[in-house]
Order: sequence, then structure tokens, then C-alpha cells
Amino acid sequence: YYYFLLSPLLCVCLGFAQTFPSDISPRQRLTEKLLKRYNKGVRPVKEWSTSTTIYIDFVLHAVLEVDGQNQKLRTSVWYRQVWTDEFLRWNPKNFDGISEISLPAQALWVPDIIITELSPPSFIDVGKSPHLPYVYLNASGAVNQHKPMQVVSACSLEIYAFPFDTQNCTFTFCSWLHTVNDVNLTLWRSFAEIEKDTRVFLDDGEWELLSVPSKYAQMHLEGRDYAQIQFNVVIRRRPLLYVVSLMLPSIFLMIVDVISYYLPPNSSGRITFKSSILLGYTVFRMNISNDLPGTAIQTPLIGVFFTVCMALLVISLAQSILVVKLLDMEEGTEISSCLSRRCPTRDNSSSPSTADSLYHETRLPTKGPAQEVLEEITSLRRHLEQLDGGTDPASEWLALCYTLDRLLFRLYLLILSVYTVTMSSLWLIWSSP
Repeated sequence: YYYFLLSPLLCVCLGFAQTFPSDISPRQRLTEKLLKRYNKGVRPVKEWSTSTTIYIDFVLHAVLEVDGQNQKLRTSVWYRQVWTDEFLRWNPKNFDGISEISLPAQALWVPDIIITELSPPSFIDVGKSPHLPYVYLNASGAVNQHKPMQVVSACSLEIYAFPFDTQNCTFTFCSWLHTVNDVNLTLWRSFAEIEKDTRVFLDDGEWELLSVPSKYAQMHLEGRDYAQIQFNVVIRRRPLLYVVSLMLPSIFLMIVDVISYYLPPNSSGRITFKSSILLGYTVFRMNISNDLPGTAIQTPLIGVFFTVCMALLVISLAQSILVVKLLDMEEGTEISSCLSRRCPTRDNSSSPSTADSLYHETRLPTKGPAQEVLEEITSLRRHLEQLDGGTDPASEWLALCYTLDRLLFRLYLLILSVYTVTMSSLWLIWSSP
């Protein structure tokens, strides 16, 4: 009898039990407990005079782009910040031993830490940065947020020593609104550990990471102090690619131009050869113009290097043209006439030979066979003396042109040597970090 009376009541209870289940997971109960009365607009401290300390960590993952013309640096950065939220604490024993939980970052108070060198309008490249909507929270209230991102930052790039340049770019993290009394900053790891940490850096690209020194400072602005931590990213360019593709062809062309001086100066092949070198170098310069960095402040040393190389090729060609022009001058010109007056030739009227004197002294009263033989001997002797001791203006002029060509070649070598030493010294000085 009692069974039939209690059966309807048991069915009603089972229906209510299925409608409102009581098997809520401990993680869900913990999440509801933490966020039930949480206000993300209030700094998470119970005592308002207590400052919130933000522990930050900085790891450079890769250097993606260095824009020397616009003074911008694009990098891939692994950033992490940790702080304590006094309103998000629990006892793990009450929730099946759960000591860590992930929560939506939009539901919590997050510090307004920014990089002051961010370059507008790009700032952080959201389209290429992975979005992590959650943060990790442990039972003691420590909030751990990881933010891998691609950063476009302003940097004072010094590319004067390209391709042997070393860059030092800064990343300064600070709170945009809160003073040091509200939000203070410190490092998650030690200064020495961050400086030498190059483990995750992609070291197979154009740039080599040397070090990441950091320092803590307080910025005084409008009567308030703001905490900031500055990371100096020191990177060095690997010059091998640019040396092989840009500098070695220029050096080889200069060496060939020097060797071309050993061609005879009176041959037209030297000018043709030097003109071909200059034309080839001009085409080479046009092809590599897009590979050279450009700045509005100053010209890189490699630009000066190419310009001076072309100027030396033009000077070398002008020297050869000058020598060939002098060689082609006729004997009737003014210079040839001066040489002729300085070194007169021996003729019958100006310098009579010994045979003539002997002929006049021993002139026979009548012209017989003996006199004709004496005249023939005298004429032959005069001709031999002219060939042996006479001076030829054309030969002297040719010797003078060859001497001038050797002098210009030595002067060209001297200028080229001074230029090589100067450029090497400047690159060595400016490439040192």
C-alpha cells in the first residue's frame, strides 16, 4: 500500500533530478566562483596603496625586416607578463586539487604595458601575430600571459657601414597610464640570463643576434614617475652574400682595368678594352641598384665605393685616350717642331762631315775618275753617320709618350692603393659594435 503511495513522488523527484543535474565539474564550479563577482575594471589589490608588480620576459625570435630608408624594424618577439591578482585565489583542496586554470583574458584585469618604440600606423601586426585569448591562473593568484607577436618598431638604423653594419635597437616596455605607485615593472629572469639568451633565435638568416642587454629605469613626466624596462637588441649583418654578389665583381673589374695598362699604348685595343670594362660596370651598377639600402640622411660606404670605382675607370680611360692622342700627333705639330729644334739633324749645309773637309782640302784641279770615286765614298760615309749618330724626332716623341704612360700608370696605382686603404679602414671602424 505504501509502495503505491510513494511511487508517484519518486517519479517526480527523478524528473527534477534530470532537469537540474548536480554533477557540475570542479573546474566549472571554480570558474563560476572566481568570475561571479569579479570586476575587471579595478586594479586587483585589496589595499589601494599597494602597487601591482608586473614581471615581464622578452625573447627575440627572429629579425624579419630591416627598413633603413624608413628607419623601421620588423621582428618576431615572444613576450610574457606575470602579475598577481589578489581577487583570484582559492584553496585547491576544495576543488579536487586543481591548482591551475585557464581563463579568458578579456574577463580579467590586464596591465596596459606597451612598447614605446611602436611605429605608427603599423604598431603590432595583428594579422600576422597569433591571438591567444586565454591566460593561465594558479591558486596563489599569479596570472601568466604569453603574447607572441610581430612588432614593427622605430629604430635609429645606422647603415653607413653596410654590409658590415651592427644595429642596436631598443624595446622599451612601460605602463601607458599607471605610475610606479600603481604599476611597477621587474624582470622575470635575471639581466645576465636575458642578455645571453639566443636559443630560440632563428640564426640561419641575414642577421646574427649578439646580445640583449636590459636595464630598469623610471621616467619622470609631468611630475609623475613611470616604471620602464628597456631591452637593447644588438644584431649584426652577415656580409658574405653582399661581398660575393656586390663587391667582388667590382674588385675583379678594377683588377682587369689595371692589367689593361700592359697593353701597348699605341694600339687601339686598349681604349676598346677599357671602354668595354666601363660599359660593363655601368650595367652592373644598374642591376644592383635595388639591392643597396637607401637613406635620406647619408650615403652608405658601399655607395661611395661603387661611385669611386666608376670614377677611377673613367680616369683610366681618359689617361689612355690622352696617350693615344699624343702618339698620333704628326711631326709637323708644334711639339714635334720644338723637339726638332732642340735636337737638330745633321745635313750637308749645317754640319759638314770630315769627308767633306777632306774633299775640299784635297780637291783635284780636274774632275777625273779618282775624284768621282772620292765623292761616292764621301756620300756613303755621310749617310752612315746620319744613321749612327743622328737623332730622329719621331723616335724621341714615341719614347716620351711611353714614359708618360708609365708615369700615369704609377699615379693610378698610387690613387687606387690610397683609396683601398681608406675604404678598408672606414669599414673596419664603423663595423665595430
